[in-house]
Amino acid sequence: MIIPKLHYISQGISPKEHLENIQKACTSGAELVQLRLKNVSEKKYLKTAEAAKEITSHFQTRLIINDDFKIAKAIKADGVHLGKTDACPMLVRKHLYTWQMIGGTANNLNDCEALLSKEVDYISLGPFRFTTTKANLPAILGLDGFTAIVETLNTKTPIIGVGGITVEDVLAILKTGISGIAASGAITSNFNNIKAFHQLLNASSTEEQRHTF
Repeated sequence: MIIPKLHYISQGISPKEHLENIQKACTSGAELVQLRLKNVSEKKYLKTAEAAKEITSHFQTRLIINDDFKIAKAIKADGVHLGKTDACPMLVRKHLYTWQMIGGTANNLNDCEALLSKEVDYISLGPFRFTTTKANLPAILGLDGFTAIVETLNTKTPIIGVGGITVEDVLAILKTGISGIAASGAITSNFNNIKAFHQLLNASSTEEQRHTF
């Protein structure tokens, strides 16, 4: 399973705004979008997820649902991203389709090791720096934290850096051994940054095809 190197985590003050931003991200070439809705009813989340699936399918962009694996299964999203207080990945795996991916959030080495033992498809590691997207932010990892964790893990499972990452950070982050980046604010504030991220990550599929032939 190939995990795209750039993940756009949706932002917005309402479900409608999340959908508008997902549309913009897809139009700008996003390869993977994570729908991250907080404090909405299950019904509203499902409805928004269905609308997000319509948008992403049109652009052949992958869609990951944050937290709620039942919704991910119901709408046949490409996968689910589990936070630290969500269901266990091993349990979730039994409920999902075999082709759906599971990602997990990690804030330190122990979290990463626990997720690897539960056979997730990718790990989202952060925060890289201070970010307002998350309440009760764990300890900032920075480049040194990323380097130490990636070197100790020595895993083929993709580790995606997250937490206040900007385009300017990408090259330094890639040197730590991190395989990709998840961004929210840096993309929502300027969707043209998707192209810049892709160029730096060498992540766009057209680039990959160009190298193959």
